[in-house]
Amino acid sequence: MDEARSVLRSPAPPGRRLPRRLVQLYAGLALYGVSMALIVASTLGNMPWDVLHQGLADRLGWSIGTAAVVVGALVLLAWIPLRQRPGLGTVSNVVVLGLALDATLAVLPEPTALPIRAGFLVGGVLLNAVATAAYIGVHLGPGPRDGLMTGLVRRTGRSVRLVRTSIEVAVVAVGWLLGGTLGIGTVLYAVAIGPLVQLLLPRLSVGVTPAGRPIRPAAAPPPPG
Repeated sequence: MDEARSVLRSPAPPGRRLPRRLVQLYAGLALYGVSMALIVASTLGNMPWDVLHQGLADRLGWSIGTAAVVVGALVLLAWIPLRQRPGLGTVSNVVVLGLALDATLAVLPEPTALPIRAGFLVGGVLLNAVATAAYIGVHLGPGPRDGLMTGLVRRTGRSVRLVRTSIEVAVVAVGWLLGGTLGIGTVLYAVAIGPLVQLLLPRLSVGVTPAGRPIRPAAAPPPPG
């Protein structure tokens, strides 16, 4: 069985290793915001949802972090008809990502040379994978955008690939029409993030195996293939 898929199907009991899980949750969310800022600052193409966030921010005169918070809250409202239940990680995701994104952009130097911009992009994608595996691996609730996807999959019966692709194509298209940055970074993120998270998730999970034994990151074997 795919190790990463096993982790996702094995949520931890609420009281198990809670302090460790909370620390990892908020560290992961903060790093996710930092990774978003690195990719935005590269100006080589944003993550799919950040194309929309940036487009809205430019049109409305908001910061991109504020746009991310507002969009996250609106997406969370869409969970209601889908009968999705948010967790602490879900609500924290809405707030922390936007705050960390704006705070990082406020202190991050604006790169001009292409090699530095490329470094920002690659570093942002790699850090985003670590952050994603860290906050998903504590099993305290998916992000609002991931929950929208899983809710639609359950309600429509369509495949995860089709639903996720449809959502992200729509988000990128609207964001690009609003003036968000679409480029090689968007493509790199779309191609690289799945395999990277699959590799990292078993190592950063603090959940349990289907048999109820703790998954210890250092002992988790690499995924096959």
